[in-house]
Amino acid sequence: MSTDRGRAATTDAYRRRVRQEHRMVRQSLADPRAAQKTVLEEILAANSATAFGREHGLSGVGDADGYRKAVPIRGHEEFEPWLERVNAGEGQVLTAEEPIAFFSSSGTTGAEKMIPVTTGFLRRSFLPFYFAGFSRLVDLHPGLLARDDAILNLWQDPHSKTGRTSGGRPHLGPSQLDYGKVGEELAVGLGNRAPWSELPGGFDDAGPWERTYLRLRIAAEHDVLGVIAVNPAIAAALPWQLRQWWPRMVAEIRDGTLGGTPFREPNPERADELHNVAERNGGLRPVDVWPRLELLLTWNTYLSRLYLPGLLDDYGPRVRVLPAPIGSSEGPLAVPVDDRPAGGPLVVTSCFYEFVPAEEDIAPRSPTLLAHELEEGREYHVVLTHLGGLYRCAVRDIVKVTGFVEATPVVEYSCRKGLLSVAGERLRESQVLRALAAASEATGLGVRNVLCRPDAATPPRHEVAVAFREPPAERDVAAFGAALDRALRAEAPAYAAARDAHALASPLVRAVDPEGFWREWRRRVQAGERPPRVKDRVFQDDPGVWARVTAAPGTQDEGSVTHD
Repeated sequence: MSTDRGRAATTDAYRRRVRQEHRMVRQSLADPRAAQKTVLEEILAANSATAFGREHGLSGVGDADGYRKAVPIRGHEEFEPWLERVNAGEGQVLTAEEPIAFFSSSGTTGAEKMIPVTTGFLRRSFLPFYFAGFSRLVDLHPGLLARDDAILNLWQDPHSKTGRTSGGRPHLGPSQLDYGKVGEELAVGLGNRAPWSELPGGFDDAGPWERTYLRLRIAAEHDVLGVIAVNPAIAAALPWQLRQWWPRMVAEIRDGTLGGTPFREPNPERADELHNVAERNGGLRPVDVWPRLELLLTWNTYLSRLYLPGLLDDYGPRVRVLPAPIGSSEGPLAVPVDDRPAGGPLVVTSCFYEFVPAEEDIAPRSPTLLAHELEEGREYHVVLTHLGGLYRCAVRDIVKVTGFVEATPVVEYSCRKGLLSVAGERLRESQVLRALAAASEATGLGVRNVLCRPDAATPPRHEVAVAFREPPAERDVAAFGAALDRALRAEAPAYAAARDAHALASPLVRAVDPEGFWREWRRRVQAGERPPRVKDRVFQDDPGVWARVTAAPGTQDEGSVTHD
């Protein structure tokens, strides 16, 4: 009983914290200009005496205009000289407060990013965003907080192995941080006290592929009501994984084993139940394993906007999709606060934000717009400053303003930075995705996934590999290509001009097997990448990825589902 009372007290405290942070975010939305002024002043006051602050004269900066004059816009890679000094043990380089860890993420050069994380950044910037981001889940699905095993959190894995920087500090993803170790026990996260969140000690060296199997095998004996994926590629992979793993999973449930070792009492009744459903349906889906599923929390824009409607058939008719909070390893961005199907208002109390119109290239001295200057319907590059030691850092994300909550813009993730251009058309991923959506609607062909790359034909064209929801007839693929061409003309005047000048041919659409995308996702996770890092990507110029994804069924080595 005392354990139940303790869990209830923790749940109540978590609910209060989430609602408190949500209220603070809501209160700031009426005057984003004032909130952003306060954030910048706090950052400058805290860090102006650092090496970076002295080099850029931050002690003499009084406002946003002065800050923009003092500090150029940089990509993350350009912070390397200061980060090397931090790693070498020098103090007060980027922050007055010493970093306790570094968040990791792959950079443009393929090298790992190092995003400094201080306790002050966690408590002042990241955790308010993190808690507020779950407010709608708490309010709309209160039953999910009643049990530790009600939520399957596939995004966070704080017990997985982490790396170290050359200076010895933890180097890990935001989804790996153990908040309990920094004195924030309430932030441990929904689903991270479930029986599968910390695996038995014998699996400490298991890689991310095997860890996912082990956690799902344990969860299959519980009544899961909600799935937290955040990265939608994880949500898309779950049905594939269950179809691959169900024979092994059923056998282990029957025998009471986990990864081939004794784990608990055999459960032949549950094993028979899952086996019969799998035999009847040709495999297991999330709704087959957990028929009372009611929630999927994930990013639901970018490419997932095309494939989520079809994916939900695997999750069941009861499932509601809630948009996840929007952020990156570099810092928080937005949290959902109302019933909008996607996106949320900027967390203007968390970071200092600047924006460059998406159609412009970012340069060190590019003019920027502040949060209160954004326009609805426009897309923007994000430039970020926060207390943890990033100053005017251009992240690789482009967001779209879809409205306002009071005076604060609502943004949703639109696409990655980068252009596809062979004849001056300068296409962004978001333009291609909107054109694909229009082509899908015009032809009735659902889309599961897509890759796009330039094709050096004469004249050049774009090659688009599309995994359709159902195998299309050849004439339907041709109709889809024609509809895509029309939609791209409408999206991008420079594309239309290149087409009219015969400098660009119509796109080549190739219908490919959806299994190719799944194989590539599996290959990367089996190779050691954690699932939160394996994200959808529309523009793909890696010939190896392209060849593997577009290979005809049976023409490449499928490989077995190996165990780490």
